[in-house]
Formats: sequence, structure tokens, C-alpha cells
Amino acid sequence: MTQSSTAQTLYPYREIYFRVRDGLRLYGRHYPAASGTAVGRPVLCLPGLTRNSRDFDAVAAYLSQTAIPRRDVYTLDFRGRGLSEWDSNWKNYTVPIEAMDVMDFATLCGIHDAAIIGTSRGGLVAMIIAAIQPSVIGCTILNDIGPVLDPDGLLRIASYVGKTPLPGNWAEAAESVKLGNKRQFPNVTDDEWAIIAKQLFNESDGRPSQGYDPKIGNAFSVLDGPMPAIWPQFDALSRHPLLVIRGEETDLLSPETVETMCQRNPRAEHLTVPGEGHAPLLRDQPTLQRIAAFLQATDTANLRAVELVA
Repeated sequence: MTQSSTAQTLYPYREIYFRVRDGLRLYGRHYPAASGTAVGRPVLCLPGLTRNSRDFDAVAAYLSQTAIPRRDVYTLDFRGRGLSEWDSNWKNYTVPIEAMDVMDFATLCGIHDAAIIGTSRGGLVAMIIAAIQPSVIGCTILNDIGPVLDPDGLLRIASYVGKTPLPGNWAEAAESVKLGNKRQFPNVTDDEWAIIAKQLFNESDGRPSQGYDPKIGNAFSVLDGPMPAIWPQFDALSRHPLLVIRGEETDLLSPETVETMCQRNPRAEHLTVPGEGHAPLLRDQPTLQRIAAFLQATDTANLRAVELVA
């Protein structure tokens, strides 16, 4: 593992480059808890199908610098996304292999009993980890993902993954992202679309560059969709507290599925984010405060359990 100095940004973090078991070089970030403050359980953020660690800048900054208690936050670019290397074999872009990559990252960083924030694909990875290596997880936040995915949402995602033209400049990138998402995010401003475009695309010579390997589209259409229900993997999360976040405008996670998730996990809570679709951006103050409150409550419950054992 190699670790750079703190990056120059409004959101202070350290960059981590490491190699997973098959030799691929991946990228992650560590947002350290503000110095001199109490530290709650660490947080590990896992992104969506074509997204990356940049999606979590706002929530990572909030949890590490503002919320009480402060926390170490780690984010990861899955293989073929963000600043991680592309895999020469696109058939390796699967949830089980990505789960193994996460466990390699957790081992290298000494992460255990963590709060997992899984957005979309990242939530599926969290379910697999809960089934095969539960010690990594202390609680889970599933962001607009569940064990049953609506076909309309899957078809929409399949229609653009690996097929979106690369914009020529950042203004075009912001407009492209806006046009593709404004129906599910009607309240996002032009300035915010510019920020989201910077999250989605990499940068090369001052211009947008591919933020993910287009061959992920092959893996998604062949291996992941239509996706069968994975209730047994979801049930593995029942060992720990769970917060299910759903976008009010989403076409991927139905209210009925959320209701069943909460019925099957008695420790589950749910939050609907108004005016946002798939997947909620985790940037607005009410959502950040709810996440922080949920994590603080799980810290307290964990501390009480330790005291009872002692």
C-alpha cells in the first residue's frame, strides 16, 4: 500500500493506492477524523456501478470534520472506476470480485466493525461481505438499493452504461449529466450539476476523461441484469442496525421492497429523500444529519453491548 500526502481540497483526505490479490492497482481515500476529537466507528463508503469515491466527498467531510463524534471515513474506487486500474478481462467486473477487493482494502487499512455506506452497486457488495466476512461490518446504510430491483430502473441503467459519449469540455459534461438526470433530480442547480460532472468524469489535461471502463456495460448486461432477488444475502445484514435510504423519485427501489426489508430486519430504519431519484446524492443537510444520528446511535448500542459483556 502506498499513501500520498493530504490532497489539496475543501475536503481533506489522504490518497491510498494498493494492489488486490490478482495484482490490479486500485485507489481509495482516507478522510481522517478531525484531530483532538472523539472518534466513532469508522465508515467505509462503496459507490455505484459506474461511480467512484468522489461521490462521497460531502458525506465524508461531514462525518470526519463536523458531526459528533468525528469518524475516520474511507472511500474506494472499484476496479475499472475512478482512479483504479481497468481490468483487462471485463468478466471480472462482478459483485463477488468487487467484494473481495473491498475485503483486501479493509485488511490493508485495518478496517473492521465499520459502518458501510453502500450506494446502489456498493450496497449489493455490502450484502455479499455481510454473508462471507461479517466482522468487517458493524452497521449498514443502503443508499437506494435492496435485494429486489425494479426492471424499469435496470433497463434505464443498461441503456447508458458504456454508451455515453465523452464530452469535449466541462460545460458540456455538466449539461450532459443534467440532461440525463434532471427528471429524477428536478431541484439540482446548474452549479451542482457542474460538481456532479466533476465526480462522474476523470480529468486529463484539463478536460473530462472516462470515469469508468466502458466494458463495465458488457458485465452489467450479461451478468447482472435482470437481477434475481437476493434476500438471503440481505438477511445477512440482520446481525446489525440498518438504515435504508430511498430517493422519492427513484425507479430502482420500490416502497414495497423497502417495507419488506424493514419487516425482515427488526433493527432497520428507513429514510425517503424528497425530490431525488437514483441514487440520493447524500449532500443535503437533513440527510447528512440523519446519517450522523443513525451512526451515533449504533455507537451507543455497541458500547452498551461491550459494557454488558464486561
